[in-house]
Amino acid sequence: MSDLPLIQADRAVPPPATTTSTGGRRRRLRLLSRTDRVVITLMVLVPLLLVTGFVWLPAAATVVLSGTNWDGIGPFNEIEFVGVRNYSDVVNIYPPFVPAIQHNLLWLAALFVVATPFGMFLAVLLDKELRGSRFYQTALYLPVVLSLALIGFVWQLLYSRDQGLINAVFGSSIDWYGDSNVNIWAVMVASGWRHVGYIMLLYLAGLKGVDPSLREAAAVDGASESRAFFRVVFPVMRPINIIVLVVTVIESLRAFDLVWVVNKGRNGLELISALVTQNVVGEASRIGFGSALATIMLVVSLVFITIYLATVMRENRE
Repeated sequence: MSDLPLIQADRAVPPPATTTSTGGRRRRLRLLSRTDRVVITLMVLVPLLLVTGFVWLPAAATVVLSGTNWDGIGPFNEIEFVGVRNYSDVVNIYPPFVPAIQHNLLWLAALFVVATPFGMFLAVLLDKELRGSRFYQTALYLPVVLSLALIGFVWQLLYSRDQGLINAVFGSSIDWYGDSNVNIWAVMVASGWRHVGYIMLLYLAGLKGVDPSLREAAAVDGASESRAFFRVVFPVMRPINIIVLVVTVIESLRAFDLVWVVNKGRNGLELISALVTQNVVGEASRIGFGSALATIMLVVSLVFITIYLATVMRENRE
């Protein structure tokens, strides 16, 4: 009897050795064939090279050139660095800059206050699986797949002073694109028409991912449909809300195609993106000055992109 514990101890199975994460990764790599490793390397390397070559290097070059007086014609060794003079000139002695800032802020307000809530409202309606909802989704999303330049031509058929549909219906003779007092509003309506479909799709995808039990619990508690949405469903879609905020800000900053088609960003349609194009590829050919304007756009965009990335990373850690 005294030997029994010893026998049982001898027969006891030792605990399995713990493996480190590094060892586990090494074993997984050994399981991959040489072809798999090559494919994975190319899938990582090719996008990295493309992003670096077409995004980060041009962005870095823009920041560097913003401190020069280069006109895009002379050799690089004759480039003169002028420090922050271009930024000072943009703010102090460049008349279109202040109207461009005002128009960009107005554009942001129109998209954020009108177009974005309307897109969310349409997403809520379509999420109810109404009859013909597939058709409505396609019709509302169709402007998103069109370029803003093409949208500008489409709305010209509506806004034309002499042959436009709007003036023909209302018997008016308003020059919607030529009058500097109304053209910014006309262009924002055209841009909002496209933006609504994009926001609708984002929120519709978010609503499909909400747990139905949350709505059922709110209904059991006696909450109305609107109250359940704003108190339960809307807070759950926080990642979608952050994405919508970032997309709306970027859309308001990069609004270019539409105003360029109308009048090349002049006569009441001054936007920062149009000013960049006018100075970089226009008759002025002021690469350094245009790069300073582009850098201002880049900094503003990075603020909201950083907020978005910080929010996503924090949620992933939680």
